[in-house]
Amino acid sequence: MAAVATTPPARRGATKAGRTPQAGKGKTGALAWLVIPALVFFVGFAVLPLIGVLVLSFTNWDGIGAISPAGLANWFSIFSDPLMYNALWLTFVIMVVSWLVQTPISLLLGTFTAGSQKYRAVLAVLYFLPLLLSSAAIAIAYKALLDPNFGLAEGLRLPFLAQDWLGRPELALGVVIFVIAWQFVPFHTLIYQGGVRQIPKSLYEAAEIDGAGRVKQFFFITVPQLKYTIITSSTLMVVGSLTYFDLVFVLTGGGPGNSTRILALDMYLKGFKANLMGPASAVAVILVAIGLALALLLQRIGGEDNSGSQLEGL
Repeated sequence: MAAVATTPPARRGATKAGRTPQAGKGKTGALAWLVIPALVFFVGFAVLPLIGVLVLSFTNWDGIGAISPAGLANWFSIFSDPLMYNALWLTFVIMVVSWLVQTPISLLLGTFTAGSQKYRAVLAVLYFLPLLLSSAAIAIAYKALLDPNFGLAEGLRLPFLAQDWLGRPELALGVVIFVIAWQFVPFHTLIYQGGVRQIPKSLYEAAEIDGAGRVKQFFFITVPQLKYTIITSSTLMVVGSLTYFDLVFVLTGGGPGNSTRILALDMYLKGFKANLMGPASAVAVILVAIGLALALLLQRIGGEDNSGSQLEGL
């Protein structure tokens, strides 16, 4: 009887890639050790300060003297303060209007600068320049330019610019939104530029064969393919709108009146002007809660796989 040739059985426990489970566990353990420095940094500079602010919101402290417990008094005073609701409303107004202004402009500029022409690369660099300036420097520059007596109106002899831009409540808020958009549109333009360059050219070539023009290609190819990029940009834009303290503080100081006193500025004025660190800490906790809620909401809108590739399924 002829012997039947048999192949030796595979080594028990070997994986398809030829690695044992023990080797995989060892690699996972090594990667886990690499996370520890980042985790320590996050806990030390994010979690612990946040816990400290939360504890401080239940105390009385003027920033210098002894700290004494206050219970819920700070929270009651915050939620009974009309200025807090006005600041909260102005914060959401700036957030929504800034998103409505910045998103379409950034998307169009990002699509335009994603082209391979050399002049578009030069324009991309010029668009990025405002982002290199600090918010305080930008606020000082615009404050000088919008001065009705010595600014652009006087220098260019343009009477329609001779408005009290920062002294009228109905104009000051618009100026703040305009300056914010001027500063941060380049950043989001860069995000969209990178996203557009990741879209396969074959999609556009197929659309051209089918007779689709540039407008149809933009709305039916570019925008759908940038779904995750839009979610990322919107998250940065919306959550970042909670931190526009420095620009507003230098540009308007919260005025005229309280027409630009946003929540971040209200926190500063309570803590460092009125020496009410307890209520200021309560406002800080509210800011963090709003930021986390908005970030989670936007990620939920993006879907469960919002971190996946925009090229998936091609």
